[in-house]
Amino acid sequence: MTDETGPAPLDRSGDAGFHLTVDGRRIPVEPGQTVGAAMLAAGIRSWRTTRFAGRPRGLFCGIGVCFDCLVTVDGTPSLRACLVTARPDDEVSTS
Repeated sequence: MTDETGPAPLDRSGDAGFHLTVDGRRIPVEPGQTVGAAMLAAGIRSWRTTRFAGRPRGLFCGIGVCFDCLVTVDGTPSLRACLVTARPDDEVSTS
């Protein structure tokens, strides 16, 4: 609902954050975040490199069109981090 002061604030008082692990490092996650968003929020900007030039890669498009953000989540390889919704205690590997 809106009024003269702007939109009503989103009530997130019932949301409880959690953690996932990226290459052994615990990072905080907000409910509803993707693995890629949580990594980016934790300051992890790149986690793989290109095959030939060794250039760093991480989130590029952020919508699942490219394959720059590939990770392994709980043993499942080649997942796009920007599309995988983070779950409590996920184990993420970038190598």
